Amino acid sequence: MSERNGLGFLDGVVDRTFGRLRAAWRDIAGQPRGAAPPGPELVDGDIARAREQLRACLDGRGGEVAARARAATLGRTYLALNSDGRERFLRLLAEEFDVDRAALTAAAARLVGAEGPRDREAAEADLRAALEAPRVRLLTQFNALPEGVKFLVDMRAELMALARGDRVLAGLERDLRALLRSWFDIGFLELKRITWNSPAALLERLTVYEAVHEIRSWADLKNRLEADRRCFAFFHPRMPDEPLIFVEVALVKGMSDNVDALLDESAPLGDPGSADAAIFYSISNCQRGLAGISFGNFLIKRVASDLAAEQPHLKIFATLSPVPGFRAWLDPRLAAGEEALLLPAERKVLSELPTEKGARSLAGVLARPHWHEDAELVQAVRAPLLRLSARYLLLEKATQGRALDLVEHFHLSNGARVERLNWLADRSEKGMQQSAGIMINYLYPLDEVEANQMAYAGEGKVNASSAIRSLART
Repeated sequence: MSERNGLGFLDGVVDRTFGRLRAAWRDIAGQPRGAAPPGPELVDGDIARAREQLRACLDGRGGEVAARARAATLGRTYLALNSDGRERFLRLLAEEFDVDRAALTAAAARLVGAEGPRDREAAEADLRAALEAPRVRLLTQFNALPEGVKFLVDMRAELMALARGDRVLAGLERDLRALLRSWFDIGFLELKRITWNSPAALLERLTVYEAVHEIRSWADLKNRLEADRRCFAFFHPRMPDEPLIFVEVALVKGMSDNVDALLDESAPLGDPGSADAAIFYSISNCQRGLAGISFGNFLIKRVASDLAAEQPHLKIFATLSPVPGFRAWLDPRLAAGEEALLLPAERKVLSELPTEKGARSLAGVLARPHWHEDAELVQAVRAPLLRLSARYLLLEKATQGRALDLVEHFHLSNGARVERLNWLADRSEKGMQQSAGIMINYLYPLDEVEANQMAYAGEGKVNASSAIRSLART
């Protein structure tokens, strides 16, 4: 599957989920009574009907069965709206069902003026109640519906895009994020191994959600689930068929230095019993609506622990990771002038390239299509690109001393060590565009992970091999 297929196909999966929910909630909602349901655009009188449904959900009359029916009716209303209608629905929810500021101010005043323990306890309870927006109580009701949690996750995915630069919708997004974060605490999640015998629908989702190395076919997927491979995912009990995040692992001899070799469908099947290394080569978040709610750090440590117990002969736990921000950092600096970036010897090698090559600068070589297929160009740019990538990884910082590269920040936050750069390890179009084909091994020494994690979190200290440190200093 290609990037095609990327967001467009993923949106198709979301649409099928919405269709399934409409059908699943039909019986719970029962037969509609009274006024017709709001139209898909949610304009004019439709807004008033949606407002009535929202208020009815907060009414709480009629017991649990009636409450579930009202929530299902409201959910079906939302699912029947088009994109404009959903934005109007979310704005209605954000504006009219927010915290009552007057009630909040009054509750705060009662707390300040409270005399005695009992009065203070009562005032504190009133203040806590006033701080909870009615929309949060309303959204919580979907937890009681089949696939209601998935409904809220997908709702947040839509809301996140709408809330950028919109203060009102941003407040609703924060409330929903906080609600989901409490529900998706790591203690509630279950780690499962995915195999070729897993349900076909789940395997299809893997091909859609894979975000690092595109799954090109069913044969490609089967290769990634063979006996010398492992695939693990976190699941939530209220979303048992939907992976939250998954990791792909290769059991091999030695630390892998080329992703094409790992993904080669024609390569002979390895013997997991003779492997000494577990290589994490792809980690993909699956739910856009759970962005900002991290599971990856727990996933790697849990999988490494389980693999160490299953395969005690494994000695190396490492990644083969992309460096996705390298070219985005490098290219504008090359455009501003290579003098400040390249060593004299590197500039000399580039200047001596044959005229017919058409490029005598690093920027010029990188601009040439398929430069990595020309041995002379490859030799000319290898040294500067490896040196600059080491500088990028070890010396370039974002805010508060954190690593500039997001993948690096993720692994350092989990206690990894920056171990080895791998030249032209990913020759795919994406790999060449993002990092000039360079990949990196982050090593997880199980007895050092906690110390590395604390040093990075507290001081911004990056644990790196001596080879990469030396390269970054040149």
